[in-house]
Amino acid sequence: MTEDSLCFVYITASSKGEANSIGELLVQQKLAACVNIFDEMTSIYRWQGKIEKSSEFVIIAKTHQLLVDDLCEKVKQIHSYECPCIVSIPVEGGNHEFLDWIGQQVIERK
Repeated sequence: MTEDSLCFVYITASSKGEANSIGELLVQQKLAACVNIFDEMTSIYRWQGKIEKSSEFVIIAKTHQLLVDDLCEKVKQIHSYECPCIVSIPVEGGNHEFLDWIGQQVIERK
C-alpha cells in the first residue's frame, strides 16, 4: 500500500448528531478506517444568492482512494444537506505504520 492511494475526506454536517451518525456508518461499513469529528465551527457561504452564516461540524474520514465514490454516495444518502460538502484530499506521506493501518482497515472490503 502506498500513501498516494490513501486520502482524507473532509465532510461538513449540520449537527453533532448528524456528524456522529455519518462517522459511525462509514466506519461500520469499512468505508473509513477512522473518522475525526471537530466540534462546532462557523461557516460563511453563498447559497441560492444569499450570504449565509451557520454552525457546522467537520468530519475527516481516513480511507482509500478506491472507496471515495462509495463513501460519497453513502454520505449523500443520509445527509441532511441538499448539496453536502464531501471533498477528498490525497495523503502524500506520514507515519507509515499508521497509513498501513488505514489501508488494512478498509481495503479488505474491495
